[in-house]
Amino acid sequence: MKQKNNNLIPMISITVLFFMWGFITSLNDILIPYFKGVYVLSHFEANIVQLAFFIAYFFGSLAFFLLAKTGKDPIHKFGYKTTLEIGLYIAATACILFSIAAMLNLGFGFFLCALFMLGIGLTFLQVAANPFVAMLGNSETASSRLNLSQAFNSLGTTLGPALGGYFIFSVFIENSEGAYAVQTPYLILGLLLGLLAIFIRTSKIEEPIKKQETSSSKESIFKYPYVWLGAIGVFFYVGAEVSVGSNLVSYLTSVSNGEITKDIASSYLSYYWGGAMIGRFLGAVSLSKIKTNLKIIYMILLAIISFGIIFTINYSLHSLSIHQVWFYIVFMLLNFFFFYLGKSKPARSLAIFAIVNSILILVGMNVFGNLGYWSMWSLLAIGLFNSIMWSNIFTLAIDRLGDKTAQASSILIMMILGGAILPPIQGLVADSFNIEVSFIIPLIGYLYLIFYGLKGYSINKKN
Repeated sequence: MKQKNNNLIPMISITVLFFMWGFITSLNDILIPYFKGVYVLSHFEANIVQLAFFIAYFFGSLAFFLLAKTGKDPIHKFGYKTTLEIGLYIAATACILFSIAAMLNLGFGFFLCALFMLGIGLTFLQVAANPFVAMLGNSETASSRLNLSQAFNSLGTTLGPALGGYFIFSVFIENSEGAYAVQTPYLILGLLLGLLAIFIRTSKIEEPIKKQETSSSKESIFKYPYVWLGAIGVFFYVGAEVSVGSNLVSYLTSVSNGEITKDIASSYLSYYWGGAMIGRFLGAVSLSKIKTNLKIIYMILLAIISFGIIFTINYSLHSLSIHQVWFYIVFMLLNFFFFYLGKSKPARSLAIFAIVNSILILVGMNVFGNLGYWSMWSLLAIGLFNSIMWSNIFTLAIDRLGDKTAQASSILIMMILGGAILPPIQGLVADSFNIEVSFIIPLIGYLYLIFYGLKGYSINKKN
């Protein structure tokens, strides 16, 4: 009981962190169509927003990895708490610079530099927070805890498009020139991140384990196939998730022939990110040690509450009625069914959900014919099945590594690089063909995840 109480404050603090960086990350999906209009950019040029943001994860994590090999990275030297503080201060500074760039109208390039700095700050949070949560308790329920924290991350990504789209496209855009509409939102975010850093600093948070020493083994982490295959899985998962989210607004405005405006498309986008929230809450219960009968009750209640949050926000801000969104409830029921097929097994659930997402993308691409709103909602429903992928890949890839966990974590976070690479490639395909065909890029990512969930996660793990 004492251990649970000791873990309560760290879990609350990390959960708030997950929420904040989810909110900030999903705002990129609003910045893409916004900057596309302000600076008259092509699909490829607009997706450079994601390149600037996610390439920072690669360079930041690479630095962590190289330092971790000698025990000089912030986690080894200062611990998880200080590493989280550093990340928050960097991210807060980046948001304030973003606001200044908007106020002075410094141009698209300066925004990209600020987004890179923001990505560096979030790299500190990612590298420290994920293994931190995984170690706050029994290793068998690590996926459950990560899914819970990721659920609040998805709450942030749900509110980001809805609130961000409303303020940027409806409130602050009025009577503004250049990129002025993003000034106030990012100034507020910067201040909130600074306050959160102060809260973390003043909170009594004990490290879940003693600070790790440098591994006495000279064996390379790359000799563990399931680790580097998992890193590739992170690359394709993040790349696919970000690619779909980045191009949904363009997809919705295109296939609707202008009937869906950018403002309304942004609200639909919150159902995509909200699906990840719903699925992660369900995953936290499904992968836990709760008795089966209680699992079903908790999952139903969490699904109803989560959907209620998404619906209420979008109905209040954008007047999206139940008549317009009832399709989503059908996919939520399917999500329940596939959770059941997953049998609370991380690898099995990952493979099943990757198969489902592959099919949903094919429907959205109209491979089976134009299904109207079902095509649109199939792409939006991908978020429901993205839900457990990050936590399941991460825990499968760091399993049984002991003092090599920090190195592996750095490699996995490094492969968030997929979020930088795949969206611009999808933008190029969209410019060359059309927006529907471009979704073949995230489809490739989900096909790889089918392999990792079926086979890749277990290669050489026993040894």
